[in-house]
Amino acid sequence: MAQSRAPRVSFVSLGCPKALVDSERIITRLRAEGYELTRQHAGADLAIVNTCGFLDSAQAESLAAIGSALSENGKVIVTGCMGAEPETITARYPDVLAVTGPQQYESVLEAVHRVAPAPHDPFLDLMPPEGIKLTPRHYAYLKISEGCNNRCTFCIIPQLRGDLVSRLASDVLGEAERLVAAGVKELLVISQDTSAYGIDLKYVASPWKGREVPAKFVALAGALGELGVWIRLHYVYPYPHVDAVIPLMAEGKALPYLDVPFQHASPDVLKRMKRPAAQEETLERIRKWRAICPDLTIRSTFIVGFPGETEADFGFLLDWLTQAELDRVGCFRYEPVKGATANDLAAAVPAEVKEERWHRLMAHQQKISTRRLKRKLGTRQQVIIDAVGPTMAKGRSKGDAPEIDGTVYVKSHRPLRVGEIATVKIERTDDYDLHGTAVGF
Repeated sequence: MAQSRAPRVSFVSLGCPKALVDSERIITRLRAEGYELTRQHAGADLAIVNTCGFLDSAQAESLAAIGSALSENGKVIVTGCMGAEPETITARYPDVLAVTGPQQYESVLEAVHRVAPAPHDPFLDLMPPEGIKLTPRHYAYLKISEGCNNRCTFCIIPQLRGDLVSRLASDVLGEAERLVAAGVKELLVISQDTSAYGIDLKYVASPWKGREVPAKFVALAGALGELGVWIRLHYVYPYPHVDAVIPLMAEGKALPYLDVPFQHASPDVLKRMKRPAAQEETLERIRKWRAICPDLTIRSTFIVGFPGETEADFGFLLDWLTQAELDRVGCFRYEPVKGATANDLAAAVPAEVKEERWHRLMAHQQKISTRRLKRKLGTRQQVIIDAVGPTMAKGRSKGDAPEIDGTVYVKSHRPLRVGEIATVKIERTDDYDLHGTAVGF
């Protein structure tokens, strides 16, 4: 008797790496149950859209993606951050089949089962132990917690994703081991507040490799460093205990890379943001970090045009950036987010002023980044290869995270392979990227 075709599900994943991990978990479950995955809505039995709802522009992108899925397929399940306020979606698209919030994997699966049931066949359905990944094979995001305990006035993530919920260290390390066994060479550690990891668990220890590993940020980073792959730390709030991870970077157990969301430097703006405001102390800590680990790359993100931001506040931020000499900086123009308390704290900054300040900050930081990169001229850098072409390969140094930082353009006398780590002599630098020749493998 001929076997009926397995139902096909198309999938769209929007938003940050944390949402991407949610998508990977849903897709892994679907594949384990025998569903086929496709990139095309047309011809699929149903479509799933994992939305982002942090900013108005992200919500607009998510709504457009839902509309495209409906027009191309007609059967659409919506999940993700926008699902925390389903009426926003159903008011625009009343024909969606189901709306679930972020991390509600079971609800998504239940909705899929109602629309397109597929019996699992253990003889035909094979699932790799590391699950399905949406990143290239050589790197993967490792989410160590959900939610956030902070109450920054510009952010509604706690409303969308709830308070901090950490995973046991043994759970995180077990997933990391499976990823490494599958060929992953770089683990990007993510959460909404990575340095708060384990607070909700009261740092309880769990067994791994014959010992107890506490659910603490530094302990977890150290244990991950034993796996023999690159460990990159993202979204690290500058709590005092973060200082203890810098020696791990100097010892090579974690990449000398720290992603710290400073957001601003003016004490008045930081106070309205409900963010740490001791910026002079932060500058001193940065100096100490670099004294311990001279190769440290620091990236951060900032918001310009926050309600009430004056020209003096903005000038303070530019001066602070000059002193901090951060290697990588991203900048956002403030967007009023529905439900964020920041909207009512002070007068809105005009759009043209936000735009002008954004351009000034980016031009200011470009000079700093260019100067920092020139220090690498003539050095030999370990580079993980992301793509290869007929005459040039593209990769990243230890100071470059995928998609958000710079690129290393590599010439080589022999073909390079995606995922390999090559030694590259840096021969030229520009504003954000490095150029060199592979000299060792």
